[in-house]
Amino acid sequence: MSERKLKFAIFGNEYQPEKSTVFQHIIGILKAHGAELVYDRCFYDFLTKDLSLKLGPDDVFDEDDMDADFAVTMGGDGTFLKAATRVGPKKIPLMGINTGRLGFLADILPGEAAEAIDAVYNGDYIIEEHTSIEIQCEGEEMDINPYALNDIALLKRDHASMITIRTSVNGEYLVTYQADGLIVSTPTGSTAYSLSNGGPIMIPSTNILCITPVAPHSLNIRPIVINDDSVITFTVESRSHSFLAAIDGRSKKLKEGTTVSVRKAPFTISFVKRPAKRYFSTLREKMMWGVDTRQ
Repeated sequence: MSERKLKFAIFGNEYQPEKSTVFQHIIGILKAHGAELVYDRCFYDFLTKDLSLKLGPDDVFDEDDMDADFAVTMGGDGTFLKAATRVGPKKIPLMGINTGRLGFLADILPGEAAEAIDAVYNGDYIIEEHTSIEIQCEGEEMDINPYALNDIALLKRDHASMITIRTSVNGEYLVTYQADGLIVSTPTGSTAYSLSNGGPIMIPSTNILCITPVAPHSLNIRPIVINDDSVITFTVESRSHSFLAAIDGRSKKLKEGTTVSVRKAPFTISFVKRPAKRYFSTLREKMMWGVDTRQ
């Protein structure tokens, strides 16, 4: 009996020429299954022009103009993040093959790729739904992707003084932060920028968000966890008369006084997970809990 025909959207890191053999290996595994492949244009150009790989008559796509049964990223968590909010609105399940470093999101090692792809064809996988968030700026056109899987941060610009951020939740005044910035994190992003600023680790299946200050002026200001159906509103004052909004690391300069709101996006991101790969085991491994660092 022949395998069902599946279509995969392929994303990758265009700054890893040393991973040429790995990229070729993973593409070869997919093609051995008879998969139809469509490539993000930037990654396709990198593979064919910079690495001189012969990929055959495969299609390419720009932005989110793609249709597929699954999406695959080859890179690190940054590559996964860039792809996530492009495929999320289309409900295309995403799997990440880690050719980078830490790999909380892209958690499949290259040596496990064949097994993971076999599992997709055999139906031996589960789909996890992860909350995403969006930013809206009153009076400002968002000329970059407004959706984030990990976090949205409001930050002072380089060499500027700290900023003042008046914050309300569902229209109720919370507090005015004086800090280098403020992070709104999803549970998925709780092990990223928020964690490095003292935020809590939140299980991905929980329906919560966390507001975490960056270097607050007052030491008694702490992160706060709220329901993810809340709308968080900010008004920012800055001596430099501007500040940055960072949406999963994509930065946009905004004018002082701009009212910014952050809320849950109208879609979740679907992760492809192997049944044996559980969150707590990944957390222990990546955080090195229980490892004797004296050795």
